[in-house]
Amino acid sequence: MYEDIAAAAKTAVEDLLKVAHLKEGDILVIGCSSSEVCGHKIGSYSNTEVADAIFNAIYPVTKERHIYLAAQCCEHLNRALILEGEAAEKNRLPIVNAVPQPKAGGSFATAAYHAFEHPVAVEELSAQAGVDIGDTLIGMHLQPVAVPVRVSVRKVGEANVVCARTRPKYIGGERAHYDDLLR
Repeated sequence: MYEDIAAAAKTAVEDLLKVAHLKEGDILVIGCSSSEVCGHKIGSYSNTEVADAIFNAIYPVTKERHIYLAAQCCEHLNRALILEGEAAEKNRLPIVNAVPQPKAGGSFATAAYHAFEHPVAVEELSAQAGVDIGDTLIGMHLQPVAVPVRVSVRKVGEANVVCARTRPKYIGGERAHYDDLLR
């Protein structure tokens, strides 16, 4: 069971990264409800084994591409994010004091906190792409113009999967010309 869940999550991330064109040092935000993955209402059935399986499948993919993974906490920590201290420092993100737990922050954020070398929590960031596993509402942590990305995976376990990349805003009106590399 965990192998299928991990494989689906990994495929979703890999599919997104193929079209998102993230650069080294960019941030990929992941929201993941282990409850939803297991077929339960969000926040009602936190499962550390499921969260660990998903995290352990996704993290190596981001690490090998030198992309920072930000794990969104649940609403009990106001959807704060767990990421490597280096990412917070490079992006000048103010650190807050919170350590996620399975029932207060979520199992996925807890898995990230325990796996990262120097984990920190931040209240907000503007990621270049994101994966939402289980309707966790990651949009608040994406850059302003989010573009939906359809990936080959529609569900991880029983949880819906929604992916997005971001792009710069188009400004200037009808006479403006745009750089196709930034679309």
